[in-house]
Amino acid sequence: MKPCRECTREISEQAVFCPGCGAPYPAREKWDGWGFEYKSEATILGLPFLHISFKYRANRRPVPAKGFIAIGQFAYGVVTISQFGVGVFSLSQFSIAGFALAQMAIGYSLIAQFGIFLHDGRGQFVWSLADLLRRLL
Repeated sequence: MKPCRECTREISEQAVFCPGCGAPYPAREKWDGWGFEYKSEATILGLPFLHISFKYRANRRPVPAKGFIAIGQFAYGVVTISQFGVGVFSLSQFSIAGFALAQMAIGYSLIAQFGIFLHDGRGQFVWSLADLLRRLL
């Protein structure tokens, strides 16, 4: 038995929630959310070389991966692999990038199912931004 870190009530070390205050994993001295997160110690321009994040904070907000190489549900960096990504090179479901390989994307050049490009694009429904602007104006 250990005290809950929030209300100090005695609880089991295996408790998932405190029966008194509802704190998640109350026997742990420190707890900052559900999921997995890894940051490499090596950095490039202040960003971790590799940041992998499939994590949610205690308030259920996702933790985006941000690094030179960023991998996660939400990610931004030079190289991103994500569901929602922003980067120079991006492999994502939804992406904004210099070069994107995505289901839906906006980029300088891209390969996408749906997308808008500035220079070059391939895909099922992919349009040039210049062509779209000409049609609208």
